[in-house]
Amino acid sequence: MPAELFASLAPTPLAERLRPKVLGEILGQDHLLGAEGPLGRMLAARKLGSLILWGPPGCGKTTIARLLAEATDLHFEPLSAVFSGVADLRRVFEAARQRRKDGKGTLLFVDEIHRFNRAQQDGFLPYVEDGTVTLIGATTENPSFELNAALLSRCQVLVLRRLDEGALGALLDRVEAALGRPLPVDRAGREALFAMADGDGRYLIGIAEQLAQLKEKGPLPPARLATLLQKRAPLYDKGQEAHYNLISALHKSLRGSDVDAALYWFARMLDGGEDPKYIARRLVRFAVEDIGMADPQALSQTLSAWETYDRLGSPEGELAIAQAVIYLGTAPKSNAGYMAFSAAKRAAKTHGSLTPPMHILNAPTKLMKEIGYGKGYEYDHSAADGFSGQNYFPDGMAREEFYQPVERGFEREILKRLDYWKKLREKKRS
Repeated sequence: MPAELFASLAPTPLAERLRPKVLGEILGQDHLLGAEGPLGRMLAARKLGSLILWGPPGCGKTTIARLLAEATDLHFEPLSAVFSGVADLRRVFEAARQRRKDGKGTLLFVDEIHRFNRAQQDGFLPYVEDGTVTLIGATTENPSFELNAALLSRCQVLVLRRLDEGALGALLDRVEAALGRPLPVDRAGREALFAMADGDGRYLIGIAEQLAQLKEKGPLPPARLATLLQKRAPLYDKGQEAHYNLISALHKSLRGSDVDAALYWFARMLDGGEDPKYIARRLVRFAVEDIGMADPQALSQTLSAWETYDRLGSPEGELAIAQAVIYLGTAPKSNAGYMAFSAAKRAAKTHGSLTPPMHILNAPTKLMKEIGYGKGYEYDHSAADGFSGQNYFPDGMAREEFYQPVERGFEREILKRLDYWKKLREKKRS
């Protein structure tokens, strides 16, 4: 029996059968495909440039590339960076060059283009520049980190969005129309399916197909669906952009005193498999960078949470870190210490190697005493008010006020102290 006959007998996955046939059927990417979107304008002008499609799995990158080729009458040449090497690229470029001589352009679609190394990415440049191919690369990773600057300069980066609930709902309607019957779920069940898919259209079709093949009678409650179907693993790579995006979201939520949002991002990181010790370390950094002396206990709280996690481990120790998140989110905020240290470092670089004034230098030897080390030093504990008011900056450098506490939390009290000493200093100098 011919291989083609075996292929015709093989069942076609529902996701493939539901793959859009025209660009108008693409869901969730109207910001790109609409009349005012970049792809909409390109198609209207029938002038397609090289592109990088950046987006999560299951949002339509491959389908868009295929339909763009059809809409612009280009030969569609798909390639996977995972399974291809230099020899495959040479073959494709040679075929595209020959096709161009025959008056036919080539749209080269490279899936997972970030998998190619720097040298391989450079290999695209001459063929993109001279028009041998129109390159469309697809990636789930941030192009800024994963693709050569030279290649990025020749391609427009378009960001595809994860499918929202509206798009997922429309997709589920298509599934039911293709099956010829409704799925055994009510509104709550549909929402549970959307949550399981986590914005991935292809995954939603897959679990819907599984559900249709079961002998269960509906409507099935969300708890039953969770038992029958596998939830999509969260998009999180501890070494890639999701890692940095989520820790940034946690840090900025804390800075904005939004405790609930901070707890959400903390939970998202744990769900993605992040090491709780990494989060604890970042909370310590937050305590000194964004709270500082506005609440000196913030540092102790975060260090204690870290130590508690070390002793208890997961999952019990995670509650200690959650407690620290709550403490930091509700604490008064001040970056005055951070700004003061930054200003002091700039001043140190600007003024170079100025010598401390002689009166605050120790004089452990007779010679040092004879040449003036420590001469004129006033012992603050012996002075009235426990404050001598002497100058401690180097000679030749004007006094600078690096530390500017805010009127929040404990720094309000520090501000009063600084103002008190400033007035005493001015009084002693007058």
